[in-house]
Amino acid sequence: MQVIFHSHACFEINSAQGKILIDPFLRDNPKAIVSPDDFQELDAVLVSHGHGDHLGDAIEIALKTGAILIANSELADFAARSGVKVHRLHIGGKYQFPFGTVKLTQAIHGSGIANGDGTYLYGGLACGFLIQAEGKWLYHAGDTGLFGDMQIIGRYHDLELAMLPIGDNYVMGPEDAVIAAQMLRAKHVVPMHFDTFPLIRQDAGNFLDLLQRKAPECVGILLDVGQMMEL
Repeated sequence: MQVIFHSHACFEINSAQGKILIDPFLRDNPKAIVSPDDFQELDAVLVSHGHGDHLGDAIEIALKTGAILIANSELADFAARSGVKVHRLHIGGKYQFPFGTVKLTQAIHGSGIANGDGTYLYGGLACGFLIQAEGKWLYHAGDTGLFGDMQIIGRYHDLELAMLPIGDNYVMGPEDAVIAAQMLRAKHVVPMHFDTFPLIRQDAGNFLDLLQRKAPECVGILLDVGQMMEL
């Protein structure tokens, strides 16, 4: 299995069962080095919530590739108005797709879809994703603060990889992300949602050092934009 980091919270996961893309914020992302045009074949696009830096280019990419868009019911309904194929899920629910299993977890965050005039459409509940493919469990936390039920996620899922936000201000900061890693007990931890904008600038190296001291059972991996890791 290959996991590619496309900056911010966007990850591409390629397994023997299929190819998925999570939170594709690319075209207006100052850190991204790929664009929606670079994706020709996808099985699914997963969207954690309705904010523009996560919904991003998901609808455009799903329409172009024919991928199914997976999100909470309200956000999926919004996407379906554009002609996208969707699968509606909600917190705690899971579904087995040809490319693997997807389960929605809670995330402590908003999910409003900006109208461009200062108002928002209701975007359902923000979520994270538990993904199983090739017999491996991966956890993408989405945008979230720290919450105690991460311990339950770690207890009942043998996580190969946890993708955790560390940017602070809107999401967990590095210290809380380390506590999250301790609860999740993932074999590998990759930080995300940092440095895209000045307000979420972080020293990811400091996070990895803290992780090594506090949770040595977790291997912290800092992925450059466009870098791939094998699982």
